Amino acid sequence: MPPAPVRLKVYNLVCGENAWRIAGSLLRFATSSSDRMVPVGTRRSVVRPEIGRPPVRAPLGVRFGSPGPAVLRVLLCVVDLRTNRLARETSPYLLQHRHNPVDWYPWGSEAFDRARVEDRPILLSVGYSSCHWCHVMAHESFEDEATAELMNRHFVNVKVDREERPDVDAVYMGAVQAMTGHGGWPMTVVMTPERRPFFAGTYFPAQERFGQPAFTRVLWSIVDIWERRRDEVEQTADRVTDHLNRLFDLPTGTARAGREGLGSALKALQGQFDPRYGGFGGAPKFPPHAVLRFLLRQPGKGARAMAYQTLTRMARGGIFDQLGGGFARYSVDGRWLVPHFEKMLYDNAQLVGRYAEAFHQTGAPLYRHTVEATLAWVEREMTSPEGGFYSALDADSEGVEGKFYTWDLQEIERLLAADADLVAAYYGVTEAGNFEGRNILEVPHEERALADRFGLTVEALQERLERARSLLFEAREERVRPDLDDKILTAWNGLMLGGYAEAGRLLGRADYLGAASRNASFLRQELYRDGRLLHSYKDGEAKIEGLLEDYAFFGLGLLSLYRATFEAEWLGLAIDLAAAVAEHFRDPRGGFFSTPTGGEELIARPKNIFDAATPAEGVAAAELLLPVGRRAGVFPPPKNPCAPAPPPRGGGRPPNYSSGWVG
Repeated sequence: MPPAPVRLKVYNLVCGENAWRIAGSLLRFATSSSDRMVPVGTRRSVVRPEIGRPPVRAPLGVRFGSPGPAVLRVLLCVVDLRTNRLARETSPYLLQHRHNPVDWYPWGSEAFDRARVEDRPILLSVGYSSCHWCHVMAHESFEDEATAELMNRHFVNVKVDREERPDVDAVYMGAVQAMTGHGGWPMTVVMTPERRPFFAGTYFPAQERFGQPAFTRVLWSIVDIWERRRDEVEQTADRVTDHLNRLFDLPTGTARAGREGLGSALKALQGQFDPRYGGFGGAPKFPPHAVLRFLLRQPGKGARAMAYQTLTRMARGGIFDQLGGGFARYSVDGRWLVPHFEKMLYDNAQLVGRYAEAFHQTGAPLYRHTVEATLAWVEREMTSPEGGFYSALDADSEGVEGKFYTWDLQEIERLLAADADLVAAYYGVTEAGNFEGRNILEVPHEERALADRFGLTVEALQERLERARSLLFEAREERVRPDLDDKILTAWNGLMLGGYAEAGRLLGRADYLGAASRNASFLRQELYRDGRLLHSYKDGEAKIEGLLEDYAFFGLGLLSLYRATFEAEWLGLAIDLAAAVAEHFRDPRGGFFSTPTGGEELIARPKNIFDAATPAEGVAAAELLLPVGRRAGVFPPPKNPCAPAPPPRGGGRPPNYSSGWVG
């Protein structure tokens, strides 16, 4: 059993460069030590248990030998930390909450058993490390002593990282959407000890605002319902659970998409297309990964033109980091200017492939630059020493959303002197700013028009801009950086593996193929055991049984790498993964489950055939099995109405795609 939460206090801490890293090591020692002792400095230090234990004092250097200068700096620090059960987890999101006064449990039998024994409702909170509103709710409510006391007294509280457990997230997000008509994170669900939900929502403020009740008011209402109207709770939980099982019981059939259906889809997209800024529909705008893939492979010029306009506007907008490369998760406006600043691996993995494909078709330098800048960011900030790819960068730094990425005009003038006017015009920087008094960098003007305005050749303009970009980037590197979610997910790594492989093949970059091969080797070595995949890796520990998305995305990435290198080992591994999909995830009635047969039993077994921020794993599984089956002689090559588009004039040879999945 994990120890009861404790409060650690060490007085007079003056932190040096490595102090927090060392302090974290000391804290991990303290929370795992059997006698609960903590090394202390020359001043008083106490481990003060939360529940009924006397203070414990420990002498300097206990169990550490003679401390060096760095340790002594740490031991003279002041820290007020509290750890709960999440301190033993590896997820950066869960670790963000390890000091909450809330008595959090990770998802697992320990929490569920306690809820059953004590007949308490389970409060499930789901989020992820780079989620801005997750941070807001944590600060307002989960760090508040009074709110935590209420939660601890009446609920068993469970924290879940949606990226570590997308299966859990899928099930309970279905409940949120059914009960509220919308979804999002942080997700808040209250359920019976049998994990059947009876209340659901997303963000709740600490005080009543945004037309929402205060979180504590919601909690007291649930307590009242649980204690006085239990029959209603059970009836609601039964109805919601039945709905979830019907929700994932997707219809199956043998119909195939024909030209008529694809034509209808294309017509619908044309009706939603924004001809000025690209994209589909209004704000907020998310990168339309699957739609772009579909459009780039259509024979009509009009379809590809919609894709090119969208890709161009995104690459010139604020959603793209004009200095450091890489795309933010989405734009809150309709013109791709103001992003939600978090950067997710899965977005960039898919966009790399789309920009490489568009470059192959058009030869446009902007598309090549976007691929190269994005992968430079991935290599610089998102790649582990072993070759795995990290998950995300936070939207916030210093507690402010987007602070790392925005500028004011005075900063530009101070750093660039004579080039300041030129750079401000190029990036749309003004005194008033375009985001809360500061400026998100975008590229509102064509280079030729700007060169004419400043009496320069395009080449001279580009030279001055490149010099200015370097100066601005170096200055930005001195700022406090957004937090990095450094867990490595098999599924998302499979997407980026495929992005690197496609970029290497279509741009002729051997270094990209090398990075892809290194990543594939890392995943095979660290996350593939006895023919089965694991889902997550961090700090040398691989954990959580692999889900369909892991097998499908990794397998497709391997096929992309094989098409680029013709190295048989990658095809062989892809075939093995496809065989595992057929054995462990196939629904005999049709389609594929998201979770493996024999895996953890949830209240509903999720299935997914709808694209979202990542491809639908059920469709991706079919896309993996189709080429593998053909190579194994299982399926004859069908006539495929979704076949890749013929090359546009002057565009060269199209990519050799193994299937016609429109994604």
